[in-house]
Amino acid sequence: MSARRLWIAAWWLLLGAAALPLARGLRVSGDLTDFMPPPVDAEQRLVLDEIGRGPASRLLLVALGDAAPEQLAQWSRALAQALRHDPQFAQVENGETDLTTLDPAWLPYRYLLSPTLDHATFDRGFLREELQQRLADLAAPGAAELQELLPRDPTLEVLKLAERWTPARTPLLRDGVWFSPRGEALLLVATRAPGFDAAAQAAAIGALDAAFRALPGTDTARLTLSGPGYFTARLAAITRAEAERLSLIGTLGFAVLLLLAYRSVGVLALVALPLASGALAGVAALVLGYGYAHGITLAFGFTLLGVAQEYPIRVFSHRRADAADGVAAVWPLLRLAIVSTAIAYLAFYASGVPGLRQLAVFTIVGLLVAGAATRYALPVLLPPRFRDSATLPWNARLAHALAAVPRPRWLPAALLACALGALVLAPTPTWQNDLAALTPLPAAELAREAALRDALGAPDVRHVLVLEAADADGVLALGERISPQVEKLIAAGAAADIELPSRYLPSLATQRARQARLPERAALADALAAALDGLPFPPDLFAPFLADVDAARALPPLTPARFAETRFGQRLRTMLVAQDGRCFGLGALYGVRDVGALAAFAAATPGVRLLDLKAASEALVAAYRARILVALAAALVLLGVAVATALGDPRRALRVLAPMSLATLLAVAVLRLAGVSLSLFHLVALALAAGLGLHYALFFERPVADAAEARRTLHATLVCVLAAVLVFGLLAASTLPVLRAIGLTVALGVTFHFLLSIQMARPR
Repeated sequence: MSARRLWIAAWWLLLGAAALPLARGLRVSGDLTDFMPPPVDAEQRLVLDEIGRGPASRLLLVALGDAAPEQLAQWSRALAQALRHDPQFAQVENGETDLTTLDPAWLPYRYLLSPTLDHATFDRGFLREELQQRLADLAAPGAAELQELLPRDPTLEVLKLAERWTPARTPLLRDGVWFSPRGEALLLVATRAPGFDAAAQAAAIGALDAAFRALPGTDTARLTLSGPGYFTARLAAITRAEAERLSLIGTLGFAVLLLLAYRSVGVLALVALPLASGALAGVAALVLGYGYAHGITLAFGFTLLGVAQEYPIRVFSHRRADAADGVAAVWPLLRLAIVSTAIAYLAFYASGVPGLRQLAVFTIVGLLVAGAATRYALPVLLPPRFRDSATLPWNARLAHALAAVPRPRWLPAALLACALGALVLAPTPTWQNDLAALTPLPAAELAREAALRDALGAPDVRHVLVLEAADADGVLALGERISPQVEKLIAAGAAADIELPSRYLPSLATQRARQARLPERAALADALAAALDGLPFPPDLFAPFLADVDAARALPPLTPARFAETRFGQRLRTMLVAQDGRCFGLGALYGVRDVGALAAFAAATPGVRLLDLKAASEALVAAYRARILVALAAALVLLGVAVATALGDPRRALRVLAPMSLATLLAVAVLRLAGVSLSLFHLVALALAAGLGLHYALFFERPVADAAEARRTLHATLVCVLAAVLVFGLLAASTLPVLRAIGLTVALGVTFHFLLSIQMARPR
């Protein structure tokens, strides 16, 4: 083996050795909130928290079908039981009234939690009335569970709490569990993981599916899932699968293009070396700087790092007899292109978004390392035999044809006028603020989610009633104060139900007041004996009841932290959010019918506001986009200064920057005429296309000594353009809006950059 091949093999082995510890230490995050706009105040932070981590975002809607109703009910109960023992799930509801859901040690707390003592006392009259009602209950069908509960809870406080903690709008009950109108058994499952954590949601969905399939007889049954968490996991899986498929096709196409362009298999390994080195350096920067990498950062980062594929291509196409001389000749412009592209990506670091900052760090470090590897390592590894691209007959003919193309001076101005006119006449809004519009989920799945949500009576995903106070107990007290008005809103039909945090846990003051109304044991025993007079209950039957009341008198009031140890406490935990020394309570709304009435109530009530998550998120996206545009404008100014300084001539700088700027504007104009509203992904793609276009303009504007060097420049640029159009054209054909936006934008931008760089370059 030659020394050159040994060096190539050693380089690859070194990259592999460095990749192993990085792979072990790399933690990949799937939390999409890393790519949400940074909040600037408490309300915006609350919006982001509710969208990604709020109660509604954690819900999984579950339907079981394709079996007899009795079998579905049995599976529903078994699945709910299994999921309640899985730490990935905070709450599982299927309509069961399970009287044993409260731990016996917590049962005395029912007297502090139930509202009974707000309007009654445990005297003879009240107890007599309750015991007479129990006699009637015991005579009714299905009284077996009541017989077990009666000695400890003759006033049925546990059932009252179960009723209180059940939303007013619930599905149909059949065989003791929820059913849909289509005959499916329904469950409502809340995960502990945030709704935007794609990896955690996928793990929870996998656990749910495994728990269901572990039940006997479910081989042919149908399990349907929906909800925000399901959509998050599904989108991540679809995007990853399609990106991998298109990347594989693009990589194969790129390899074929290089083989046709250079007629050498060894070129493939040499092109990959700087790219792999840059990618590895980018990952190392993320591990050292952040300790983790977001999955989207890696996916987009490797895409943006595709700019570096041009570096070795320039070396191959500009190669002369002496490889070092060829690299040295193009290195000043190549170095300027690398630095200029890095400046453009600094705009994303200035955004303040964690995900985009990671993207900027990964890309900038990767480009710098790939450029250094191309300059200092690649030349010594080039094979001794090569074919000078300047001698290719077709290249000479193409160069001659392009030289004969007219270059009217009025053309750039005319194209600029056409682009501006297209922007004015575009049929759709300029910007896409609705995040939901980026979802590639089929309409059938979205319709299914709406049907399941309606059948389950799940909370509204758009509106949230927010209660603000100094601490959690203040939020609970505020919820108690506004409860009468909330009940009036429900009665008036503004919403089917409004679930406040105080529904689950009363304030400390209310708990203490109820505790104070509990009689001493001796007084309660006398009242109970009097109430039992003439009733067919054994005198000592209610000893557990006396013990619980006596224990409740000495209990410390429940705080949210202690209440979180119970099953329903997990639900309360997701409804209380602490931020900036304040506490916010999130009131879930069910069946919203009159947003105006809810908004009027919130506006007139101190400490309460109605949060429209859709409107608030759109405003947040708009504000964030303005910030990105300012950062991009600043990057463009820095880019102009860098190019002008490096070239030493403002006119030369203008001949480089003008085609890049006009091509970017034309790409936007075509998208807008096609009815495309621009999103953040279009901005990322435009920055990528501009980075590629800058290379073309720099090299076409470069003064050359002879026609041979001009043909080498044309060959290199043409290979770069075809590679970019091939890779990103494939993305443009994607069914996913995000990939399609990036692919179409870059493919258009690269094409316009290439044509305008030739049109506006100095005459040769």
